[in-house]
Amino acid sequence: MPVPAGGSILRDAHFYAVRVFFEDTDLSGVAYHANYLRWFERARSDLLRMLHIDQRAAHEAGEGAYAVSDLAIRYASPARLDDDVLIQTRAVQIGRASCRLNQRAWLGGDQRETLLAEMDVRVGFVAPNGRPRRQPDEWLHAFENFIARSAKPGISADGGALPRTSPDLKA
Repeated sequence: MPVPAGGSILRDAHFYAVRVFFEDTDLSGVAYHANYLRWFERARSDLLRMLHIDQRAAHEAGEGAYAVSDLAIRYASPARLDDDVLIQTRAVQIGRASCRLNQRAWLGGDQRETLLAEMDVRVGFVAPNGRPRRQPDEWLHAFENFIARSAKPGISADGGALPRTSPDLKA
């Protein structure tokens, strides 16, 4: 039985592909705005898998799990029915109990230069009682290694984590 396709980590970014299906659109054939949150969540979950961060095991062991504590999203251009969308995720800042990530949705195919949406999100590691707690050391190290791939981690002057350019997948 085939397994679902996953994303890829290239240099300092994780890439995850989705397609806009009929169920993702409104009456006009444009992707409904809330679906970007779902696509970004899927990409973050896939990134965790690729970093060997097992949220399910941590949750089942009573250690805790990541929860979104803050996000800001900006919509730039609409995705439409049957569009290929590439979600790009970069780690911006890693703390003892939280991670800040920047995620961008790009129109796939030959139109990679079209930014569809961008989101800055902070996820915190929380105990089963909902209180913040230090994330496991292995998880911190996995994110530190991921963020170390970036030449310039941190927030740029324009408010986004990185320049607003399309992902260069050839390098």
